[in-house]
Amino acid sequence: MAFPATILPDDCVFSDFKQQCLSTENWSKKYDSRGMQVWAEVPSKKGNHGNQVHKIKCRMTIEDVPAATMYDVIQDGQYRREWDRNMLESYDIARLSDTADVGYYAWKCPSPIKNRDVVTLRSWQKTDEEYIIVNFSVKHSKHPPKTDLVRAVSILTGYYVKSTGPNACIFTYLSQADPKGSIPKPVVNAFSRIVAPKVLKCVHAAGQSYPAWKRDNSPDHKPWLYPPQSTLPTMDPAELSIQRADSLENVDEDNDKDANDDEDSS
Repeated sequence: MAFPATILPDDCVFSDFKQQCLSTENWSKKYDSRGMQVWAEVPSKKGNHGNQVHKIKCRMTIEDVPAATMYDVIQDGQYRREWDRNMLESYDIARLSDTADVGYYAWKCPSPIKNRDVVTLRSWQKTDEEYIIVNFSVKHSKHPPKTDLVRAVSILTGYYVKSTGPNACIFTYLSQADPKGSIPKPVVNAFSRIVAPKVLKCVHAAGQSYPAWKRDNSPDHKPWLYPPQSTLPTMDPAELSIQRADSLENVDEDNDKDANDDEDSS
Protein backbone atom coordinates (compact mmCIF):
# COMPACT_ATOMS: atom_id res chain seq x y z
CA MET A 1 0.00 0.00 0.00
CA ALA A 2 1.50 3.28 -1.13
CA PHE A 3 0.48 6.37 0.78
CA PRO A 4 0.67 9.94 -0.50
CA ALA A 5 3.58 12.16 0.51
CA THR A 6 1.34 14.02 2.94
CA ILE A 7 0.91 10.78 5.04
CA LEU A 8 -2.84 11.49 5.39
CA PRO A 9 -4.83 8.96 3.33
CA ASP A 10 -6.37 10.30 0.11
CA ASP A 11 -9.43 9.11 -1.83
CA CYS A 12 -7.38 6.41 -3.57
CA VAL A 13 -6.52 4.79 -0.22
CA PHE A 14 -10.17 4.67 0.82
CA SER A 15 -11.26 3.38 -2.59
CA ASP A 16 -8.62 0.64 -2.56
CA PHE A 17 -9.56 -0.38 0.97
CA LYS A 18 -13.22 -0.64 0.00
CA GLN A 19 -12.38 -2.81 -2.99
CA GLN A 20 -10.34 -5.13 -0.78
CA CYS A 21 -13.31 -5.45 1.57
CA LEU A 22 -15.64 -6.35 -1.30
CA SER A 23 -13.27 -8.61 -3.24
CA THR A 24 -13.33 -12.41 -3.07
CA GLU A 25 -10.40 -12.99 -5.45
CA ASN A 26 -7.25 -14.31 -3.73
CA TRP A 27 -9.11 -14.83 -0.45
CA SER A 28 -9.61 -18.20 1.26
CA LYS A 29 -12.73 -18.60 3.41
CA LYS A 30 -11.93 -19.90 6.90
CA TYR A 31 -15.31 -19.52 8.60
CA ASP A 32 -18.92 -19.19 7.44
CA SER A 33 -21.80 -19.46 9.90
CA ARG A 34 -24.84 -17.47 11.04
CA GLY A 35 -24.22 -14.46 8.86
CA MET A 36 -20.50 -14.23 9.60
CA GLN A 37 -17.59 -15.01 7.31
CA VAL A 38 -13.84 -14.89 7.85
CA TRP A 39 -11.25 -14.95 5.05
CA ALA A 40 -7.49 -15.06 4.94
CA GLU A 41 -5.54 -13.68 2.02
CA VAL A 42 -4.08 -16.34 -0.25
CA PRO A 43 -0.26 -16.03 -0.18
CA SER A 44 1.32 -14.68 -3.33
CA LYS A 45 3.34 -17.17 -5.38
CA LYS A 46 5.37 -14.49 -7.12
CA GLY A 47 8.89 -13.87 -5.88
CA ASN A 48 10.11 -14.50 -2.36
CA HIS A 49 7.29 -13.65 0.01
CA GLY A 50 8.14 -15.94 2.88
CA ASN A 51 7.95 -13.07 5.34
CA GLN A 52 4.93 -11.40 3.77
CA VAL A 53 2.33 -10.21 6.26
CA HIS A 54 -1.03 -11.38 4.98
CA LYS A 55 -4.49 -10.01 5.54
CA ILE A 56 -7.54 -11.25 7.38
CA LYS A 57 -11.08 -10.11 6.58
CA CYS A 58 -14.20 -10.55 8.70
CA ARG A 59 -17.72 -9.77 7.50
CA MET A 60 -21.00 -9.76 9.39
CA THR A 61 -24.56 -9.28 8.15
CA ILE A 62 -26.51 -7.24 10.71
CA GLU A 63 -30.30 -7.07 10.58
CA ASP A 64 -31.09 -5.05 13.70
CA VAL A 65 -28.59 -2.16 13.91
CA PRO A 66 -28.24 0.74 11.42
CA ALA A 67 -24.92 1.38 9.69
CA ALA A 68 -24.70 4.82 11.31
CA THR A 69 -24.91 3.26 14.78
CA MET A 70 -22.20 0.70 14.04
CA TYR A 71 -20.01 3.54 12.77
CA ASP A 72 -20.55 5.46 16.01
CA VAL A 73 -19.67 2.36 18.05
CA ILE A 74 -16.27 2.09 16.36
CA GLN A 75 -15.59 5.82 16.66
CA ASP A 76 -16.71 6.32 20.26
CA GLY A 77 -13.60 5.81 22.37
CA GLN A 78 -15.49 6.31 25.63
CA TYR A 79 -17.96 3.59 24.76
CA ARG A 80 -15.20 1.19 23.74
CA ARG A 81 -14.18 0.98 27.38
CA GLU A 82 -17.60 -0.53 28.03
CA TRP A 83 -17.51 -3.35 25.49
CA ASP A 84 -13.92 -4.09 24.47
CA ARG A 85 -12.85 -6.80 26.92
CA ASN A 86 -9.36 -7.10 25.44
CA MET A 87 -8.43 -3.45 25.81
CA LEU A 88 -5.70 -2.56 28.32
CA GLU A 89 -5.44 1.13 27.52
CA SER A 90 -6.66 3.44 24.77
CA TYR A 91 -6.55 7.18 24.22
CA ASP A 92 -6.48 9.76 21.47
CA ILE A 93 -3.23 11.70 21.22
CA ALA A 94 -3.89 14.53 18.78
CA ARG A 95 -6.12 15.76 15.99
CA LEU A 96 -4.55 15.88 12.53
CA SER A 97 -7.54 17.16 10.54
CA ASP A 98 -11.34 17.14 10.68
CA THR A 99 -11.26 13.49 9.60
CA ALA A 100 -8.00 12.17 11.04
CA ASP A 101 -6.30 11.70 14.40
CA VAL A 102 -3.46 9.77 16.00
CA GLY A 103 -4.00 7.51 18.98
CA TYR A 104 -2.70 4.75 21.23
CA TYR A 105 -4.20 1.31 21.86
CA ALA A 106 -2.94 -1.60 23.98
CA TRP A 107 -4.61 -4.98 24.29
CA LYS A 108 -4.41 -8.21 26.26
CA CYS A 109 -3.10 -11.40 24.68
CA PRO A 110 -3.57 -14.93 26.06
CA SER A 111 -0.67 -16.27 28.16
CA PRO A 112 2.18 -16.88 27.47
CA ILE A 113 1.96 -14.34 24.64
CA LYS A 114 2.97 -10.83 25.67
CA ASN A 115 0.45 -8.03 25.46
CA ARG A 116 0.60 -5.73 22.41
CA ASP A 117 0.23 -2.05 21.65
CA VAL A 118 0.13 0.24 18.62
CA VAL A 119 0.30 3.93 17.79
CA THR A 120 -1.81 4.58 14.71
CA LEU A 121 -2.96 7.31 12.41
CA ARG A 122 -6.69 6.88 11.89
CA SER A 123 -8.73 8.51 9.16
CA TRP A 124 -12.37 8.22 8.14
CA GLN A 125 -14.70 8.94 5.25
CA LYS A 126 -18.47 8.67 5.08
CA THR A 127 -21.45 9.08 2.79
CA ASP A 128 -25.14 8.57 3.48
CA GLU A 129 -24.84 4.80 3.05
CA GLU A 130 -21.15 3.95 3.49
CA TYR A 131 -18.66 4.45 6.30
CA ILE A 132 -14.93 3.71 6.03
CA ILE A 133 -12.30 3.93 8.77
CA VAL A 134 -8.66 3.08 8.07
CA ASN A 135 -5.58 3.13 10.26
CA PHE A 136 -1.87 2.38 9.98
CA SER A 137 1.04 2.50 12.41
CA VAL A 138 3.07 5.69 12.79
CA LYS A 139 6.11 6.78 14.75
CA HIS A 140 5.44 9.42 17.40
CA SER A 141 8.43 10.82 19.28
CA LYS A 142 6.54 11.02 22.58
CA HIS A 143 5.10 7.50 22.37
CA PRO A 144 7.98 5.07 21.75
CA PRO A 145 7.69 1.28 22.33
CA LYS A 146 7.34 0.20 25.97
CA THR A 147 9.48 -2.43 27.66
CA ASP A 148 6.54 -4.44 29.00
CA LEU A 149 4.60 -4.60 25.70
CA VAL A 150 5.37 -5.73 22.17
CA ARG A 151 4.84 -2.90 19.70
CA ALA A 152 2.77 -4.37 16.86
CA VAL A 153 2.49 -2.78 13.43
CA SER A 154 -0.73 -2.06 11.57
CA ILE A 155 0.15 -1.98 7.89
CA LEU A 156 -3.46 -1.23 6.95
CA THR A 157 -6.45 -1.99 9.15
CA GLY A 158 -9.98 -0.70 9.13
CA TYR A 159 -13.73 -1.02 8.81
CA TYR A 160 -16.18 -0.78 5.94
CA VAL A 161 -19.84 -0.43 6.94
CA LYS A 162 -22.49 -0.50 4.21
CA SER A 163 -26.13 0.31 4.89
CA THR A 164 -28.59 -2.28 3.55
CA GLY A 165 -31.74 -0.82 5.07
CA PRO A 166 -33.08 1.54 7.75
CA ASN A 167 -32.02 -0.88 10.49
CA ALA A 168 -29.53 -3.16 8.74
CA CYS A 169 -25.99 -3.16 7.39
CA ILE A 170 -23.00 -5.22 6.34
CA PHE A 171 -20.06 -4.73 8.67
CA THR A 172 -16.56 -5.61 7.41
CA TYR A 173 -13.28 -5.57 9.32
CA LEU A 174 -10.04 -5.98 7.38
CA SER A 175 -6.56 -6.08 8.84
CA GLN A 176 -3.04 -6.45 7.57
CA ALA A 177 -0.92 -6.27 10.69
CA ASP A 178 2.34 -7.66 11.96
CA PRO A 179 1.95 -8.68 15.62
CA LYS A 180 5.75 -8.93 15.91
CA GLY A 181 7.25 -11.19 18.54
CA SER A 182 7.05 -14.98 18.43
CA ILE A 183 3.43 -16.05 18.13
CA PRO A 184 2.92 -19.79 17.45
CA LYS A 185 1.22 -20.52 14.12
CA PRO A 186 -1.67 -22.44 15.79
CA VAL A 187 -2.54 -19.29 17.72
CA VAL A 188 -2.60 -17.25 14.52
CA ASN A 189 -4.79 -19.86 12.82
CA ALA A 190 -7.14 -19.97 15.80
CA PHE A 191 -7.87 -16.29 15.34
CA SER A 192 -9.50 -17.02 11.98
CA ARG A 193 -11.58 -19.94 13.18
CA ILE A 194 -12.47 -19.00 16.74
CA VAL A 195 -11.47 -15.55 17.93
CA ALA A 196 -12.61 -13.45 14.95
CA PRO A 197 -16.25 -14.66 15.06
CA LYS A 198 -16.35 -13.98 18.80
CA VAL A 199 -15.05 -10.46 18.22
CA LEU A 200 -17.73 -9.85 15.57
CA LYS A 201 -20.45 -11.02 17.98
CA CYS A 202 -19.09 -8.67 20.63
CA VAL A 203 -19.12 -5.70 18.26
CA HIS A 204 -22.67 -6.54 17.16
CA ALA A 205 -23.85 -6.67 20.78
CA ALA A 206 -22.14 -3.32 21.37
CA GLY A 207 -24.14 -1.88 18.48
CA GLN A 208 -27.38 -3.16 19.94
CA SER A 209 -26.66 -1.53 23.29
CA TYR A 210 -25.15 1.72 22.06
CA PRO A 211 -28.30 3.90 21.64
CA ALA A 212 -29.40 3.32 25.25
CA TRP A 213 -25.87 3.90 26.59
CA LYS A 214 -25.37 7.04 24.53
CA ARG A 215 -28.59 8.61 25.79
CA ASP A 216 -27.02 8.68 29.25
CA ASN A 217 -23.49 9.62 28.15
CA SER A 218 -23.14 12.93 26.33
CA PRO A 219 -25.74 12.07 23.68
CA ASP A 220 -24.91 15.06 21.49
CA HIS A 221 -21.12 14.69 21.66
CA LYS A 222 -19.86 13.06 18.46
CA PRO A 223 -16.70 14.84 17.30
CA TRP A 224 -16.21 12.26 14.52
CA LEU A 225 -19.38 13.73 12.99
CA TYR A 226 -19.06 17.30 14.29
CA PRO A 227 -15.34 18.31 14.24
CA PRO A 228 -15.79 21.57 16.22
CA GLN A 229 -16.67 19.41 19.24
CA SER A 230 -13.15 17.94 19.37
CA THR A 231 -11.03 19.02 22.34
CA LEU A 232 -7.87 17.24 21.18
CA PRO A 233 -4.71 19.28 20.64
CA THR A 234 -3.88 19.75 16.98
CA MET A 235 -0.76 18.26 15.45
CA ASP A 236 0.97 18.69 12.11
CA PRO A 237 0.86 15.32 10.25
CA ALA A 238 4.39 16.09 9.03
CA GLU A 239 5.62 15.35 12.57
CA LEU A 240 4.66 11.71 12.07
CA SER A 241 6.21 9.02 9.89
CA ILE A 242 4.88 5.63 8.83
CA GLN A 243 6.04 2.81 11.10
CA ARG A 244 7.39 -0.01 8.95
CA ALA A 245 7.21 -3.55 10.31
CA ASP A 246 10.86 -4.29 9.51
CA SER A 247 12.15 -1.32 11.48
CA LEU A 248 10.99 -2.68 14.84
CA GLU A 249 12.71 -5.42 16.81
CA ASN A 250 10.91 -8.74 16.59
CA VAL A 251 10.67 -9.03 20.37
CA ASP A 252 10.41 -12.56 21.72
CA GLU A 253 7.54 -13.56 24.02
CA ASP A 254 10.02 -14.87 26.59
CA ASN A 255 11.13 -11.98 28.81
CA ASP A 256 14.37 -13.81 29.57
CA LYS A 257 15.52 -13.93 25.96
CA ASP A 258 17.43 -11.22 24.20
CA ALA A 259 15.12 -9.40 21.81
CA ASN A 260 18.00 -8.99 19.40
CA ASP A 261 18.03 -12.76 18.80
CA ASP A 262 14.91 -12.39 16.69
CA GLU A 263 15.69 -9.29 14.69
CA ASP A 264 16.54 -11.27 11.57
CA SER A 265 13.11 -12.94 11.53
CA SER A 266 11.32 -9.67 10.89
